[in-house]
Amino acid sequence: MLTRGEARRAQERAAEMFDRLGIVLTPEERENIEIAEFGLGELEQTGLELVIYVNNERYCAKELVLFPRQTCPEHRHPPVGEDPGKMETFRCRWGKVWLYVEGEPAAAIQARPPAGSEQYYTVFHEIELHPGQQYTIPSNTLHWFQAGDEGAIVSEFSSTSRDEFDIWTDPRIDRIPKVVAD
Repeated sequence: MLTRGEARRAQERAAEMFDRLGIVLTPEERENIEIAEFGLGELEQTGLELVIYVNNERYCAKELVLFPRQTCPEHRHPPVGEDPGKMETFRCRWGKVWLYVEGEPAAAIQARPPAGSEQYYTVFHEIELHPGQQYTIPSNTLHWFQAGDEGAIVSEFSSTSRDEFDIWTDPRIDRIPKVVAD
């Protein structure tokens, strides 16, 4: 759970990263940068800041900000009704991001699962993305990702996003942000 002040500071920090890269946001987009702290109360280690440009019944486009070494926890996008589940392409815009998916595990991974949550990270096939590189994650595939030491900005292009149906390996995760008064 975040306080309004913590959420506002994280929004300002994310907006500064967008500014540094030259990604122009409208005043409304800046005001509504979503802070996903996943209910763990450890935003600096486990969290994500995002701007959703569009999310409709056909497609979705977002910008994701990861602070230095910040991790989006392991999850998958399962089928929902007739929909096979969200397929997404991550394109690194700035910084470095390590993406982990199902497949042959790396001999030694470069990311560090957040302390105390290691048991909830189970896939270790590593894809390292630098600016201009991208990777497409198939539907219903376990994945997680972490920024390098400088942080990262990633553009996400996907089929419809239905965050409320995502399945998290860590049962403590609550995807819908809860912000309380200071």
